[in-house]
Order: sequence, then structure tokens, then C-alpha cells
Amino acid sequence: MTTPAPVTTELTIGGMTCAACVGRVEKRLGRLEGVTATVNLATERAHITHPATLSTAELIATVERAGYTAEPPPPPRPVATHTTELTIGGMTCAACVGRVEKRLGRLEGVTATVNLATERAHITHPAGVSVAELTATVEKAGYTAEPVPTSAGRGATGDDGAEPGADGAQDQQDQREKKKAAIAREERDRLLITALLSIPVLVISMVPALQFRNWQWVCFVLSTPVAAWGSWPFHARAARGLRHGAATMDTLVSLGVIAAFSWSTYALFFGGAGEPGMEMPFTLLPSASGDTPHVYLEAAVAVPLFVLTGRWLEARARHGTGSALRALANLAAKNVVIRVDGAERRIPIEQLRVGDLFVVRPGERVATDGVVTEGGSALDMSLVTGESAPVEVSPGSAVVGGAVNSGGLLEVRAEAVGADTQLARITRLVEDAQAGKAKAQRLADAVAGIFVPVVLAIAVTVCGFWLGAGADPQAAVTVAVAVLVVACPCALGLATPTALLAATGRGAQLGILVKGPQALEGLRRVDTVVLDKTGTLTIGEMGVTQVTCRTEGLDEATVVRLAGAVEQGSEHPVGRAVVSHARRNAAEGDGLPAVIGFAATAGHGVSGRVDGHQVTVSRPDAEPADDAAQDGQAALPAELADAVREAESTGHTAVLVRVNGAPEAVLALGDSLRPGAFRAVDHLRRLGLRTVLATGDSEATARAVAERLGITEVHARATPEGKAELVRSLREHGHRVAVIGDGVNDAAALANADLGIAMGGGTDAAIGAADVTLVREDMGALPDAVRLARRTLGMVRSNLAWAFGYNAVTLPLAAVGWLNPMVAAAAMSASSVIVVGNSLRLRGWQPTSSTGAPGRPRPSNPRPGGGRPAGNRPNRSRARATAASEQS
Repeated sequence: MTTPAPVTTELTIGGMTCAACVGRVEKRLGRLEGVTATVNLATERAHITHPATLSTAELIATVERAGYTAEPPPPPRPVATHTTELTIGGMTCAACVGRVEKRLGRLEGVTATVNLATERAHITHPAGVSVAELTATVEKAGYTAEPVPTSAGRGATGDDGAEPGADGAQDQQDQREKKKAAIAREERDRLLITALLSIPVLVISMVPALQFRNWQWVCFVLSTPVAAWGSWPFHARAARGLRHGAATMDTLVSLGVIAAFSWSTYALFFGGAGEPGMEMPFTLLPSASGDTPHVYLEAAVAVPLFVLTGRWLEARARHGTGSALRALANLAAKNVVIRVDGAERRIPIEQLRVGDLFVVRPGERVATDGVVTEGGSALDMSLVTGESAPVEVSPGSAVVGGAVNSGGLLEVRAEAVGADTQLARITRLVEDAQAGKAKAQRLADAVAGIFVPVVLAIAVTVCGFWLGAGADPQAAVTVAVAVLVVACPCALGLATPTALLAATGRGAQLGILVKGPQALEGLRRVDTVVLDKTGTLTIGEMGVTQVTCRTEGLDEATVVRLAGAVEQGSEHPVGRAVVSHARRNAAEGDGLPAVIGFAATAGHGVSGRVDGHQVTVSRPDAEPADDAAQDGQAALPAELADAVREAESTGHTAVLVRVNGAPEAVLALGDSLRPGAFRAVDHLRRLGLRTVLATGDSEATARAVAERLGITEVHARATPEGKAELVRSLREHGHRVAVIGDGVNDAAALANADLGIAMGGGTDAAIGAADVTLVREDMGALPDAVRLARRTLGMVRSNLAWAFGYNAVTLPLAAVGWLNPMVAAAAMSASSVIVVGNSLRLRGWQPTSSTGAPGRPRPSNPRPGGGRPAGNRPNRSRARATAASEQS
């Protein structure tokens, strides 16, 4: 008799006042047989483990006998949480990101992740906190905020499948784009005018030979609008931050410009620098010569000029990193032609409903996910799945919204609309991935949060030190300005988001979708990959893998035709596979002949008369050789007997085809390997990853597949619980485990792994539990994903190394007086552009695996059993050679 498992009970204890009370309650409860209790004075809770035979009432009575009150705690109230996305305006550096996150985080139950590159905040909040409150909180921090309009990719759908407010959302999006374009034009105009005014000042100030009489006053007139109007965005944001007690990069730039211009104004009006004929040599190091103070108007114009130039280049580069997401959005159709009672009319895509019939003409995009009802064509899926070869479709074929019709006219029945389409799900995954943060970026943001105050303190300290050491005041001020200007928290804030933007966009183009930066980090660190077999390494459908014909007997085409004809009356998976194989190998325009006198015997096979021949398709062991001989049927020839044994040894199903009583051929049926599976596993090994096969199939089948793929570690007959336990065991031994699967039975293992990878055609349960989805269902995408992750994380590390290293080197150089403010401004602007430009290199990243990548031809016949011309009669050795050549 088994002992019932212990249960756990929580009680709320009343009347406790000190640690002695805690000990008394624990002691009384501990006297009960099999009971252990832990009491917490602060929460007034007791956590009790006890046998199932001991009731809660007995526990309460025991506590009450000790002189205290006890009752079960009230059930937790469900807290409904909502997710809101806001577009944040006015952020310029990582310090701004930290400020917005901190302000939002002060609201009860609110967590926020702000991305500088996308200018978005991803906020999780209770239902009691409204979007208006979130927007007001951001605005109180000194920034602008507005909700991201609900779109087809993210909005909720109505009961009829239509998108509520989709027209309004599109209008809002169009207005937002127009507003962005207007701001970009304004910034460009500001930069051009600033450059026209600043360049003469820089040239005259840096070349003493060009300094004519009263040149300094001309430079003053030219630099005044630059210091005021050209630098106005920095002054305005710095003032706004000051009102809210914040200091950002704009604060540093504004103070630097004001300090340089104010010193120059003092020198011109009160220091004697305005005297006619004054000349000022240009040096890269702060210095003072004679009794006349220098003017630093070139620094006052160079700082806004270089920063505005850097911001403009940075904005263009950041726009480029998001090009993949915009390309996905552009795949969505704007309108569609539907058929109602034979008549066609064009409607907006928002009015399309599930079940509607719509028309796709050559060159048009498929409006939404559906099933072809009429017509045939080839679809270009490259922009949706990353698969380069056209996909043939016919009535009954599933199609994906966004695919381009390359051939004939199609009529399609809509199966999903709005947020439920595959394109919408892909877009949503990419957006969510780009909204996340890697661990390294959280460290950078934490540093950036205190960066600006520290730089301000350093500038004041350095200025005071120089003055205290007896240095000339103008040199001290120049050094302080250089410290303010050279510091760059922008590079810290952009190091990771820009790389993630480029990487997730490029991954989507290659058919690799990641849920967030944590998934990329996990991909880079995994050392063990647990592979499912059916539907992952194999196609997941039974098919004819080998046909062995009797020497001097019928040819293969005839045998397959007869077997397919007699199996037309069967609903068994073996029968359907034989029929499918026969139809694929039939001559174009030829169907399968009719069967007369069809009979099916459970556990045996089927038989019938086809074209005057009595045809039987049965299990080879259904009739022993002796019985067959007694019935007038010939025993199996040695070559067919060998084919049966070979099929069974490799875990395949063998069926025997008899025509007029004579054994003519053995068909081997099984699940075929996916094209590129061998190469993918080989590439994983080359990347240093340990490969493990875990499948629910038999030992013979699992070993046969593992041997063909070069996998040495096999776990056969694995249940879903067994797969999850295998993953836990590997992790307990210190391995970082990735699991790739496609079915409901893989969901537990996917969720328990360090990283879950699902095939795009898998079940919703598998995709929901996975961190990475391979849209194009090509195993070659798996090593591509690992390489992309390693490349991306390497890019992030190099970006952060540059961002930290730049500030670590330039700040001390500026503090000791080895950097002119103009040079400091140029260096600061260049640092952000370098980080963004480095990330942009990921947009052109190309996978090195030899299969499945876009631009490479797909195998001409990936389906099981296909590829042999009719009339050819290959023997077993020839078939094995063909299989080997496909693997190599």
C-alpha cells in the first residue's frame, strides 16, 4: 500500500507579538505526526506540510489551543494586467531612457521597458491604471507620449473577424509618419543653416592668416544665431529636464555651448579681445597667450554643428535598422477583390471576413491567410518565410498573406484575418523582440542613469582644480567645456537596441523569428541541442521511400500504378501514402485506373482487380511462404526477402505487391528526412554543439534516423514527460540546452529548456512555448540562427566596448587639457554614428550554411519517394546510393 503524498497548507495566524510566539506555534504544530511548520511573524503566515489524512480543521484547532487564532488565507484576487505601447518623444540618450522607466515604475504594479532606438515604451500595468495616466506620467518626466495605434498586427478582433477601428489606426499611423517627416525636414533645415553660419567662423578662427581687422566681431555676429537658434533644441530639452530635476546629454551640450559663448562674449566686451587687429592662433590644446583672453566662438558653433550632424546621421542609420519591420508592414494588402454570387468587387482589407472568397491575380499579393478553392499557380514566399523557390499551389493548398502570385488566377477562401494571420504574428514577434533588452544593455542603462551627474561633477571639479593651480581662467573654462562636450551617453543607449533592430529584422527576412534579446543570448550560449524526430528532422508524413522490384518482373512504373489503383479504396495511412506516390509518378494527364472487386482484410492488406490483373498489397508476413505456396502463390524471391528485412531493420514499413499471385515488388514506407537535415546537424556539430535525438518512435526507427544523420546519442520511446525530464537532467549536469520540436508533445520540453525552438508549421502549443520559431521549416535555418545570435551578441559587445572605452579615454584627456572643445564635439558626435554604423552591418549578414538560405535553390523534390522517372527500375543498392548522395 502506497503512502499518500504530503500536502501543503497556508494559515493566517493572529495574536503573535514576538519571536517567542512564532516558536510556540511551530512547536505545537510540530507535535502532530508528520507535520513541519514554518511561521513568519512579519506576514503572520504559517506554511505547513502535513499528511493528506490531517485536515485543515485539526491544524486550526492545534493553533487555537496554543492561544492564537488561525484561519485559511483568503484566495488571491486575480489581477488583470494590460499591455500598452507608447511612442516616446524627446529622448536623446540612455539617461532619458532610465528616467522614463523610473517614472513609470513608480506607479503601483507598472513595469516598463523603453527602447531608445525605436522610441517606444512597452508597459505592463494593472487594469486600474489607464493609458491617460501612463501618458501623463511620461509627460511629467519632460517627454511627449502617445499610444501606438491599434493595427492589424496587434489589435483585438471583433466577433466577425474584422478589425475595430482599423481605418482610424491607419490614419493615426499616416499622421505619425507625416509628423516624423516634418520633424526630419526641420532638423535638416536647422543643420544646413547652422552649417552655413558655422563654417566661416571655424575657418577664420582656425587660420590666423585669414583673420582680418575686426574679424572677431564678424564671427560673433555669425555665431550668435548658432548658439541661440541652432542650439535651441538642446537648450529647450535641458531646461525641461531641469524643471523635472533631470540631467541628460542635452544638459551637457547646452552647458558647453553657453559656457563657450558666454566666455567669448565676456572676452569681446570686457576683456579686450574686441580690439581691432586682435589675432588669435589656433591650438588643439587649451592655452593662454599674453594679457588678452582668447575667444572660443569656434567651440560655441562647432559643438552644435557636430552634434546636429551626428544626430541627423544617427537618425538615418536608425531608420535603416528598422527597414525589415517596415518591409513586413508593407507586405499587408490595402484592399482585396472578393467574389459574392459570382460578381467581383474591391473592398478595403479591413472589411474582409473569415470565409469570404477573394481573387488573387498574377503579380498581386495574397490578401490574407486562406485555402485555394479554384485555380493553380506558383507563389513567391521569399518575403514571408525566407524561402527562395516558388511554391506550387492548387485547390486545397494553404496560402499565406503577403505572398506574391507569380502565375495564374487564384480564388482563395479567407481562413484568418487581422491579428490572427501569420504575417501579423511574425510582425508582432519582431516588434516584441525589438522592445526587449539584453542583460548588457540593462547594465549600460544603469551606468547612463548616473553618467550625466557624474560628468557635471567632474567638469566643476576640473575647473576648480585648474583655477586653484593658478591656471588662466580661460584655460580652466575651456577644459570644463571640453569635459562637458566630449562625454557621450548616447553611444551607451544605442549600443544594444540598434544591433537588435538590425538582427531581428534580418532574422525575419531569413525566416528566423526570436521573441527577444534573451532568446538571442540563449542561442549564443547553448552547448546541447535536443532534436525531435517526427515533423522536425523528418517531414512528418508517411511516404514511399524505396521500391524494390523483382528481376525479370514488371517495371517499377507499372507496379506502382497497379498498387496505387488498388489502394484507392483504402483509408489506411499506408494506403494513402501508396496512392499519393502513384499519382505523383503518373504521366501528366493520366489518372489511376479503376479497381473492381475491392476487398480489405484487417491486419492483412487489400486486393482487387485492376486492368484485368488481380492485385494484392499486403504485409509480407501476412502469408507465410508455405501457405503462399499451398495457395498457388510463389514464395518471395531472395531479393524481395532482403528488401523486407532491410526495411524492417531501419524502422520502415514494408508491403508486398503481388500481381496475379506472383510477388512483383516490395514497397518501403516511412517518414522521410527533411531536405537539409543532414547538413543542418553537421553544421551544429561544427559549431561545437552536442546533438541529442529524443523521439517517441521505436528504438529501431530512432537508431536508423540517428545513424543517417550522424547523431550518436539517442533516446527512443520518449514520452512528453520523458523529454522534459531529459532536458532537466542535462541542465542539472551544467549543460545549456536548446530543444527543437513541432508538436504538443514537445511543448513541455520546450518550456523546460534554456531555449525552445519551434518549427513554423508546428502546433500553436509548441510555438507558444518556444523562444525561436523557424518560419521556413528548413532545418538549415537552425545553424543560421545560432550564427546570427553569435554575430549579434558579438556586435553588441563591440558596441558597448566602444561606448565605454570612448568615455574612459576621452574624459581624462579632456580633464588634463589635451582636448580642444571643437575636437571634443566632433569626437562625441562620431561615437554615436560609429555605434549605429557598426550595427547596420548586420543588415547585410549572409548565412554560411549551404541549404535553406534565401537565394539558394531548394531541392527539386523534397517529398518522400519522389524524384524517380516513370519506367525506371532501380535496385536497392542504387536507391541507397541516391539516399547517400542526398545526405552528403
